Amino acid sequence: MILSGRRADALETVAAQAPERTLVLPFETTEYDRLPALVEQAWNWRGRIDVLINNAGISQRSLALDTSFDVYRKLIEVDYLAPLALTQALLPRMVEQGGGQLAIVSSVAGKVGTALRTGYCGAKHAVVGYFEALRAEVEDAYGIGVSVILPGSVRTAIAQNALEGSGAARGRSDTNIDNGIDPVDAAKTILDGLSARQHDIVVAEGMELGALQLRTADPAKLFAITAKEGARLAKVRAELGAGASVDPLAVNKQ
Repeated sequence: MILSGRRADALETVAAQAPERTLVLPFETTEYDRLPALVEQAWNWRGRIDVLINNAGISQRSLALDTSFDVYRKLIEVDYLAPLALTQALLPRMVEQGGGQLAIVSSVAGKVGTALRTGYCGAKHAVVGYFEALRAEVEDAYGIGVSVILPGSVRTAIAQNALEGSGAARGRSDTNIDNGIDPVDAAKTILDGLSARQHDIVVAEGMELGALQLRTADPAKLFAITAKEGARLAKVRAELGAGASVDPLAVNKQ
């Protein structure tokens, strides 16, 4: 198992549970010039890579009216271009070895547009499009499975680290995340889905799962629901002032 991420100390803590079976390769996902050497090092460790899980990402909690262009640029860079770049760097080797599996952690927001996340939804929709198109090119041709992981609210620090309109970290969680799926349960669902080589791996419940289903079954109803939330947030913004930090409606368990 190869562990990568920005925090070397956290990676080493996980690796300590099975040091003989783990390689730690810390890096920032947008350091594109490092990717060829990192892929080479990862490949040489065992002579192949069976599964790549693209998991790095950053979320957003800001209305479009209050969001700077730099925030959109960062969301696209981290959530879309970074996993694309790593996947592209590894892809020729996976073709050469005769198969494997590629996975991307997108989001329910990669299928459903929702208020406070215009940039996040844009990036997550983009990454779904890339990986679905890539699947068409490599699944039958080269035996490479492609799985798109679609989490809803999972109890992590994603909301706390989300970008506000100014580009600053939000610094607090929200009710949906705090009441979300246990990370251990989410990980089990993902691993089971990867083992079954599922195309879409949905990790959602409640109204978030319902929204995903409505997107296909009754999109007009879904758009009415999301527009109502947008109107509520616009009213809150009018009361608090432009640029105010606002919270999404608590919906996950309803």
